[in-house]
Amino acid sequence: MSAETDPGSTIAGGGGRFPLRRLAPLVALALLSIIAIAMGLHRQISFEALARHHEELRSFIAMHEAGGLAAYIAVYVAVVGLSLPVGAYLTVIGGALFGTVAGALAAVAGATAGALVIFSVAKSALGAQLMRRAGSRAERIAQGFRKDAFSYLLFLRLVPIFPFWLVNLVAAVCGVRLLPFAAATLLGIMPATFAFAFVGSGLESAILAQEKAHRACLVAGHADCRFALHAADAVTPTLIAALVALGVLALIPVVVKRLRARSH
Repeated sequence: MSAETDPGSTIAGGGGRFPLRRLAPLVALALLSIIAIAMGLHRQISFEALARHHEELRSFIAMHEAGGLAAYIAVYVAVVGLSLPVGAYLTVIGGALFGTVAGALAAVAGATAGALVIFSVAKSALGAQLMRRAGSRAERIAQGFRKDAFSYLLFLRLVPIFPFWLVNLVAAVCGVRLLPFAAATLLGIMPATFAFAFVGSGLESAILAQEKAHRACLVAGHADCRFALHAADAVTPTLIAALVALGVLALIPVVVKRLRARSH
């Protein structure tokens, strides 16, 4: 029996049959994410891990800077592709290892590439068919989103209160085109990424001090030795306010366009 006639291979709906095999890549990605989180892989990306391997990482980067940057970008792509909640940590670590500019640019490249992976997989798996099945009201909302996709996405990227993976999926389901999605992601994540990388670049002395204290704690035989720096320390009210202001600016073209449309 062919896939087209196998009742288990399709979902019937008002817009026709939806082939389940199209969901396979998205389901596989979701399963890999669940497995990675269950195994605790996301906990391996932390300041405590950086402290344990700081000397080795710095030595490797000193001898193989290009290779180190490539490996960092690859890890970032995997982290975003699997929707692991460690992007802030990884960005700060990139700033600490490579400096503000190189670390931020590598993080932007990795995050954008990872977002494109999720977006492409979700769009091919769900795409416009899911939105049509959601009803006419949902389709109208999606059309409005697509009409000003760049501005809306730029706002969602600039304001770091929306989960990165959720924005990727919403854009895919709404049928946003690849170019505005990529451009808005690339530009939108830059301010926060550079801010976190800048924080990371200034942590070198603190990391060294904490590394020394952590080793001393372990040598003393204490069971509760922890690395005291946290990515949340970088998320100050001033930083959030600045990013929200940038997000509001990104929506100005949409507001102006709507006001002009009402005046005609």
